[in-house]
Amino acid sequence: MWAATIVSQFGTFIQVVATSWAMVQLHGSATMVSLVQTAANLPVMLFAISAGALADIFSRRSVMLGAQFVMLLLSVVLAVLAALGALTPMLLLTLTFLIGCGTAVHWPAWQASVGELVPRAQIPSAVAANIVGNNVARSLGPAIGGAIVLVAGATLAFIVNALSYLGIIAVLWRWRPERTEQARRGYWAVLAEGFRYGVTHLRTRGLLIRAGMFSLSAAAIWGLMPVVAVRLDGGPDLLGILFGCFGVGAMGGAVASVMLRSKYGSEFVLRAGIGVFLAAVAAIGLTRSVPIAILAHLIAGAGWVSTLSTFNVTLQLATPRDLVGRTIALYQTTTFGGLAIGSALWGVVADRVGVGTALTISAACLLAGVVAGLRLPLPQHRTE
Repeated sequence: MWAATIVSQFGTFIQVVATSWAMVQLHGSATMVSLVQTAANLPVMLFAISAGALADIFSRRSVMLGAQFVMLLLSVVLAVLAALGALTPMLLLTLTFLIGCGTAVHWPAWQASVGELVPRAQIPSAVAANIVGNNVARSLGPAIGGAIVLVAGATLAFIVNALSYLGIIAVLWRWRPERTEQARRGYWAVLAEGFRYGVTHLRTRGLLIRAGMFSLSAAAIWGLMPVVAVRLDGGPDLLGILFGCFGVGAMGGAVASVMLRSKYGSEFVLRAGIGVFLAAVAAIGLTRSVPIAILAHLIAGAGWVSTLSTFNVTLQLATPRDLVGRTIALYQTTTFGGLAIGSALWGVVADRVGVGTALTISAACLLAGVVAGLRLPLPQHRTE
């Protein structure tokens, strides 16, 4: 399952570069380019809570299979339109949004399935392994995607992404998870229970607020990365390198965060991760040097993953197992909602005041999130 997921994520990050650069060529404004990230992340904000309820009611395997088949079909449509030269900015955003809907349905079920695949004591390591795998794909996928777009165009990159779904579909088709007894309740009752837990549990609510503040501010680096590549006089190859360096840094951050959490605790890792990330974002905004920008993306990747993995592990260990799918969905709604809204927001800001200034403002907003953490402690781990 882990290996098949990595292969699928390779395709995803190849497509990230292809869609971003396709929009640069179709409509070069920072606002339109940043809307690609909005279209990709908005579905998770809109549908992750509903998907989390589905993951706690129905077979998580069936939910994931359905989502993968839909994403495969939509990716084929995207590749065909690109091959025919019929892709427009609105079609690109629409298909990116619809593929994001498949992601929104898949991820709560996948993350909640970690507890079915490994013992409880291994959940932190399993989450870290998923993050490392994700960032192996994040490191190499964009570089490969940039090379494919540079040499053969976006169409081939879209085809490669479509093919990448086949492996995880095959593994899910063969997987037979152990059946667990759970009450079959109505969809709305299950949905309300999960939402009520996330909102009324004080420390869980605090974690969600902090995650939302972080992702809203951090969205600048995602939404503006293609524009940063253009600002540095680069093309799709440089964009792929920046994405890839971010992923390499994220791998290091995933490994380091596991060791640092066990020694210093989650709160220390969270604050350090945000601090490292905001320093890197500020450096990207201030520099016109390609080597410095590459180094800053490495550092930003480490801070990004250290922060999000700490939120994720803390939430999984603090939440009852029968509520974990919905609680993770609330977390994803908050995080991806921040990314979706933030990407569009920072694109507009960049068009008004410039890319460098927008990134510097983003770093200042991240600092405000660190201060907010002083009043919003993380939830405690459950013992069962």
